[in-house]
Order: sequence, then structure tokens, then C-alpha cells
Amino acid sequence: MNVKRELPAKESAVFKNILKNYEHKQYKKGLKLADSILKRFPEHGETLAMKGLFLNNLDKKEEGYDYVKKGLRYDLTSHICWHVYGLLHRADKNYEEAAKCYTHALKYNKNDINILRDFALLQTQMRHYDALVETRSDLVQQKPNNPPFWIGLAVAFQLVGEYDSALATLKKHEENLRWNGPITYEMSELLMYHNTLLQEKGENEEGLAHLQEIEPHITDKTGWKELRASYLSKLGREEEAEAAYRLLISENPYNTHYIECLLKAKQLDTVDKSSEASVLVDELKSQYPRSKAIETLALHYSSGDSFRTKVEVVLQTSLRKGVPSLFNSMKKFYGEAEKQSVIESLVQGYCDSLATHTSFTKESTHEPPTAYLWTLYYLAQHYDYHRQTDRALEIIDKAIAHTPTVVELYMTKGRILKHAGKKEQAMQVMNQGRQLDLQDRFINSKCAKYMMRAGHIEEAEKTISLFTRRDVSTLQDLIDMQCQWFSTEEGLAYADKKEYGKALKRFHTVDKFYSDIFDDQFDFHTYCLRKTTLRAYVDMLHCEDHLRAHPYYLKAAKGAVQIYLALADLPNDTANDKNAADMTEAEKKKARNKARKAELKAQQDKEAKKAALVKEETLKQRQDPKKPVDQDPLGEKYVATTTPLEDALLFVKPLQQLAPRRLETHTLGFEIYLRQRQWLLALRCLVKTAQINKAHSSFKVNLDRFQTAVACVSLEATVKQVVDHQMTLLTQA
Repeated sequence: MNVKRELPAKESAVFKNILKNYEHKQYKKGLKLADSILKRFPEHGETLAMKGLFLNNLDKKEEGYDYVKKGLRYDLTSHICWHVYGLLHRADKNYEEAAKCYTHALKYNKNDINILRDFALLQTQMRHYDALVETRSDLVQQKPNNPPFWIGLAVAFQLVGEYDSALATLKKHEENLRWNGPITYEMSELLMYHNTLLQEKGENEEGLAHLQEIEPHITDKTGWKELRASYLSKLGREEEAEAAYRLLISENPYNTHYIECLLKAKQLDTVDKSSEASVLVDELKSQYPRSKAIETLALHYSSGDSFRTKVEVVLQTSLRKGVPSLFNSMKKFYGEAEKQSVIESLVQGYCDSLATHTSFTKESTHEPPTAYLWTLYYLAQHYDYHRQTDRALEIIDKAIAHTPTVVELYMTKGRILKHAGKKEQAMQVMNQGRQLDLQDRFINSKCAKYMMRAGHIEEAEKTISLFTRRDVSTLQDLIDMQCQWFSTEEGLAYADKKEYGKALKRFHTVDKFYSDIFDDQFDFHTYCLRKTTLRAYVDMLHCEDHLRAHPYYLKAAKGAVQIYLALADLPNDTANDKNAADMTEAEKKKARNKARKAELKAQQDKEAKKAALVKEETLKQRQDPKKPVDQDPLGEKYVATTTPLEDALLFVKPLQQLAPRRLETHTLGFEIYLRQRQWLLALRCLVKTAQINKAHSSFKVNLDRFQTAVACVSLEATVKQVVDHQMTLLTQA
């Protein structure tokens, strides 16, 4: 043992109190006690480390790191010092360094419960599941009477796919539980989690038997019924499965999944069984006439005259009631030409009849005037869907003339104009609609988006500020709320104006949203094991693993990559040198002076703007000292990068892992690798593009560019062999 680590009895007792102060979050009190020890023993490493930990938690990060490092220098073999150093790195989201520190700490005290527990949380966050199993096993051995440790070990086994070990662990844990008391949520969730492990393992017979056994202890009755119906369906027990799903449908006839599972259980989910499926769905429709889920499926499985009869009822009812979402409900049937033709002819007929006879047909009763309005609204969306812009605008103008106070009409007209490429007019129309209802957040957000697309960024921020907090800036409030659509659209608007710094700052803000969401799961690694919300916890882990596959991330990544590519393609000074060669000395001097003055003025304007923004941030920081000051409001550091292609690749790599079926993923990757002259990686992107959609216009263009690029360089023999082979395959019809 380090001699300097030993403290007299009095100071040793004080040090124990310091540890308790940290556990109870009494940081100021703990800091005073640490100072009292350091007055007598200024080189006591563990006390120095604890003082650094307290300072870090009191928002004195740099000072805290200094004390922890000093403590490590004085006592390099102390598990407490290494553990504290790991806690500081963990607080900064520097998980790799934190893991190294925990490894060092366990080297000097491999049985410390606190270090093992923190290390297990870190391994879960980093998805080091194999190492997690080992750590969780050590925790169970050290403290076998702690339920969360047993549950954590079972979850760890599940995450590595060792279902037998997970089930064995749960059985041991359940043997120590009391079964005689009242039914609790925690017990119910534990048993349901046990059953889902059997389901994932594929043990359907055993899973069904276990489900029947635990039924008296379950509080989630709907979840229990869903699992039972699923088991019966998988086991081929058709009659029992049908009864189980019919029971679920009776409890919730609006759940499409239940109806689809019922059809699957009766083996009616194939194309050749459409007529039988239609009969079954019609039967359900007669039982639950208000269910929109059943109504949609009835239209899906019907055809010919049957479809016409059913869709006519749906259309007339919705147009009579004035359902704005009718077109979105019908749009899903536009994939079938016959159904689309039927819907179009019916609605067009209604429109003509309502204009002439105020009824859907000559023989039917009169309809309210609003029926004609919503029929026009539907037709406008229909023609816009087919990009028949002039016809769509003509119809929507009729609708607005009929009733000029309906917000949805202006939103649809704005959308039609947007599709026609008339951004300025689309914004103006959308703003007209917004002014009809200033308390509608949705139309306000839509209008702000259209303003940004038309290049009116400041006006968009002013518009959206009607629904943001007053005590902070509009932009800061939207960032605090992780409003992805706004940051993405504003980034694209700045990119259109060639203000690349601001644009990149917005795209990096979106990227940070996803990093923050991923980091926010850390606290749940403890909470969910303690509260036994295990099914939701495992679902959350899988969801977090695919965060960056979200369309908003793809949109932001695409915008950022395109800017970095533009920065990488900026011309160098050689072009200017060639022009200068044709000038006289006097002209060169005049041109240099002019360029210098323009550069100086631009720099002064930029500095003045930046200073104003920093001053504004400083004032806000005084109001809220915990908020850091943004020292780069214009995003200059992103534009000043010397490695634009490497920075662009940081956006593309997550997409290559999580969104490999998206065409944009590989077209963006191709652009980067081609500029980096990484021929095989660029070729791989071409191969992936061909697998997704070889007929896409970008594929032929990029293929020609690749052929031209590799023809101008000398390739290694092995690389050339691969390129030639793949090019032969890619150029085949």
C-alpha cells in the first residue's frame, strides 16, 4: 500500500464522511472537509481527487481536472483516484477515456461494487455487451441479494443472444421472490420479460405454457392477450388464434395490427386469398361500423364493383362531414390504377353534380354547401398529386372563392405553388392562411418553413417566435426543444444564400441533437433495472442503435455533405495566378489593392456582426450563468476547416451503417471517395447504388465520372483487376 495514502484515525473518519457527502450530493460540505484534510496532508492523492470531483460538480471543471490529475500523480495505484477520473470523463461524455480509467481502477481493486456498477453502465452505453456480461456476473457474485444485479445480468445475456443463460438467470432470481403478496407492477413486468425471452428464443410451446402459468400475476392484461394470440398463431392453432384476436379486436377495433394478425392466423394474407379476406373484413365492418382501420382494410381487399360501392359510401360520408384528411386516406389506393380511376371519376362526378344540383347525384338529397367546398379541396389535392399544377390551382381558387375563411385551403394552395417551384408566391399564400388563425401553431410552423425556403430567414424567425419562450432568443429556445425541422430548414436556407458557416452550424446542431438523445439514455441503464421496465428498456436500446437512420438526420447530413463538397471544390490560387500573368504591373497593383480593401471591409463587417452576436450571447449568459456563451455564432470554424472531405465523411458513416437502403447514402459517399481518390470505396458506392436502383439518373452519371477518373490514373494490379471486374458487371444491361 502507498504510505502516503494512510491517514490517521481522525482524518480517515473525515475521509469516509467525504465519500458519504458525494453520495448525498452535498458537494460544498464535502469540499470543506477535503480542504481540512489537505491542510495537514497536501499530498494525499485520494482527497485531492475527491476535491476535484466536488469542484467539477460545482461547475469548476478545469480546476476539478487539475486536482484529480494531481491526486493521480501522488497516488497512481489508488482505485479511488482512477474511479474519480473516470467519473469526470463520463460526465463529459468521453466514454472511451472513462472506460480506460475504470479498467485501471479495477486493476487495483477488482471487487469494488461501485466501480463495477459504474463500469457496467458505461459498457451498456458503449454497447460492449460481451464485456458487460463479465462485469454483470462479477456484480452478482459480489452482491447476490441485489435484485437489479440479477436482472442486469439477464438483460446482458439477452443482448449477446445467450437466451438459455438469460432464462437460467431469471429463474434463479424468481426463486428468491415472494409470490404470496399482492400483484405488483414490478413482478408483472419481470414475468412478462421472462416470457418475451422465450418468444425471442423461438420456444413457442414453452412460452404459451409459461404465459398460462403467470396469468394470475400479470397486470398488463392487454399485453398478455397479445402474446397469447401470437403464440397460438405461430403454433398453427387456427381456431384458438382466431378467437384470441377477435377478443382483442372487440376491445380495440381501431388497431389495424390486430386485424392483420387475424387474417394471417386464418392464412388469408396472401394475394390469392383477397376475396376470402374481403368477406372476413366486411363481417368485422358490420360488427364495428365506426372503425376506420376496418374501413380502410375493407377497401384494400375489395375490387371491381365491390370497391366502387364501398368507396362511394366512404367518400360521400367524409365529404358531407368535411374531413380534411380524406385525400391522405384515399391516396394509399392510388398505387392501383383501377382504384385510382374509380375514385377520380366518382369525385369529379360529385363535383359536377354538386355545382349543378347541390347533391352527389341527381337522384340523391340535397347536401350542405360545405360538401361542394370539400369536394373541390379533394380534387385540388388530387391534381396536385399528379403535378397537374394549373388544374389544381384553378380548382383551389374556386374553393377559396366559395369560402375564403378556411385555413386548409390556403395551405393546400401554398403546397401546390411550392410543387410548381414558385417559392415566393407559396410563402405569401401560406402567410395569408396563417393570418386567418394566429393561434394555430401548425400553420405558423408551416409558414415559417415556407419563408425560409423563399430566403426570408429573419422573417421566419420572427414568425416562429410567436410560439417560443420570451425569456430566451427564438433560435436558442428551438435548439433547447431539439426542433429538428427548423434547424434543418434554416441550414438549407443559409446554404442557398452561400452562407456556409451558418448553414453548417445548423446542420451540426441537428447532429448534436442525435448525440444528446443517445447520451440521455445513460440514466435509464440504472432506472429501468430498478423499476423493472425491462421490455421497454430493451426496445429503447434497439431504438437508440438506429437513431441516425431517421429522415431528418439524412436531410441534415445531405445538406452538410454538399457544403463540405463545395468547400473542397473551391478553386485555389493558381487560377488567379494565370489571370495575373496577363496583367501589367500597374494593373496587378491596382487589383491587389482593390482585393485587399474588399477583404478588409468584409472582415470588418463580419467582425462587427460577430461581436454583436457574442455581446448578445454574453447578456443572455448573465441572465443564466449555466448557459455557455457561443463564441462562434457565424460558424466560422466549420468553414475554416482544412479537412472538408473528412468532416463530410463523419455525417455519411452513420448512414452507411444505419440507412444502407437509402440511395442518397451511397451517392453522397461516392462524391467524397471520388475526391479522395479512394477508388475501391467509390466503386462500392456505385455497386450499392445499382443494387438499390440501377435506373436512377445519378447512377449513369456517376458511372461515367468514375470511368473517366480511373482512366487518368495508374492503378495497382489487384485494384485494377477488381475495378475491371465490377465495371463489367455494372455496365451490363
